[in-house]
Amino acid sequence: MLPEGIPTVRVTGRFLFPDGRPLSGQVVFRAPNLLTFAEYDVILGGPVTVLLDATGAFEVELPATDASGMNPSDWSYSVAEQLAGVAVNRVYQVLLPGEAPEVDLADIAPTDPSTPNYVAVRGDSAYEVAVENGFVGTVAQWLASLIGPTGARGATGATGATGATGAQGVQGTQGATGAPGVVQSVNGMSAAAIILTAATVGAIATSAAGAANGVAQLDASGKVPAAQLPASSAAGVLSVNSVTPDASGNVALTAATVGAVATAAVGAASGVAALGTDGILASAQRPTYTAAQVGALATTARGAASGVAPLDASSDVPLANIPPAAIPNVFIPSDLGFQAWTFDPALTDATAQYCQIGYVYLMGIALRAAATLSKICFYTAGNGATQPNTQSFAGLYNAAGTRVALTTSLNNWFTTNEGATVECGLSASYSAAAGLYWVALLINGPTASTSGPGFARGAAAGTNPSGQARASTVTFIRHGRLSTTALTALPASFTPSSAIVPDANAIWAAVY
Repeated sequence: MLPEGIPTVRVTGRFLFPDGRPLSGQVVFRAPNLLTFAEYDVILGGPVTVLLDATGAFEVELPATDASGMNPSDWSYSVAEQLAGVAVNRVYQVLLPGEAPEVDLADIAPTDPSTPNYVAVRGDSAYEVAVENGFVGTVAQWLASLIGPTGARGATGATGATGATGAQGVQGTQGATGAPGVVQSVNGMSAAAIILTAATVGAIATSAAGAANGVAQLDASGKVPAAQLPASSAAGVLSVNSVTPDASGNVALTAATVGAVATAAVGAASGVAALGTDGILASAQRPTYTAAQVGALATTARGAASGVAPLDASSDVPLANIPPAAIPNVFIPSDLGFQAWTFDPALTDATAQYCQIGYVYLMGIALRAAATLSKICFYTAGNGATQPNTQSFAGLYNAAGTRVALTTSLNNWFTTNEGATVECGLSASYSAAAGLYWVALLINGPTASTSGPGFARGAAAGTNPSGQARASTVTFIRHGRLSTTALTALPASFTPSSAIVPDANAIWAAVY
């Protein structure tokens, strides 16, 4: 897009064959190498090429040749017509003054081949000349003013001699009216009578066929006749690649004779590989290697015994592939027959925990390896003769808050004791993956909670047990309870981020 302010001229044109079909090709407009418009901080350069459309027409907008402030000035466009099917294309100069913002190339292009090279300039029309000389009115009014009164009839001229009458020809069919035109040149020659030779059209004269210094002919089988072959003084072929002719004078060569591979060896054992249409070795001929042959481990070794540990989505080794920590002189759950516990039972507080009726207490455990679990265990510091009622349960929830295991009712698990581990059986064994879980405990009855079992618990510190300590990036709450109370059964699931509230007690629990 040219800057606004630079005067332009819209040039149009159309090229047709004499029968009205559109020509194809292009028209090239060339200005001086560079045009500088200092006022608009722009320099224009290069030719402008315009393609003819499907109707043979084109349209282009070009800077006017008399634009003010342009350097150089006083120049013209060189127009080169490059048309398919036209033997000789024209090159000529045109001016595009800004006073005529629209012009058709047919109005300014030279058409007479005898006219010397010139620059076509649009002149004023007769109407414009009349206006410049004082006429006032429209074009129609000016045209009407040109019609004067009928003049006197002139004298009749002498009658010319009558020519001889020709023979009546056969009436031909009416042909389509074609556009007039003349051939300007043939193969670069312009004359009234043009004679073409083989050399003129880049061909070989027919007289050169079979003639000396000409060209050889071909016989009916497409071969050069023996008569046109040079005489030979040789005694014939003696050998080819050390192979001599047979009794008939023929030499039979094999792939091995010429140092090649036989086609039968392509894709065959001890032969050569075949390539597919894509140039790549065919899959059936690609060798198969085992992991050991390429110095690698088989995929079956991933996570398998004596294999390698996989990495999870966080690029860490999963808990299931990490062995239990072996710390000297420190008990771990497996030392006492458990798979996991909330904390070392030796660290429990001297005061037992009596549960509020209808509360669901949550105790976090970390299962470091996958295991099949069948029991949830508690330690009671003491228990009277009164059992929890049939609406008391223990269960297991995963870190997403989904219940994955449930005991039968606890009303028969707690016997009268003065300190004992109570093992509550799950209604069905659970195959647990390594990860974080909550043991859930719900006690309903006896009504006086202190008449029921007193559970071993960790030390409390204020409203929350110290077991709730965790980094800000960790969402798992180790000890707490569900915000909903007066429950008579463990819910199928809960939302950990909103359903857990602090609790001042951390009941000890274990699973195996």
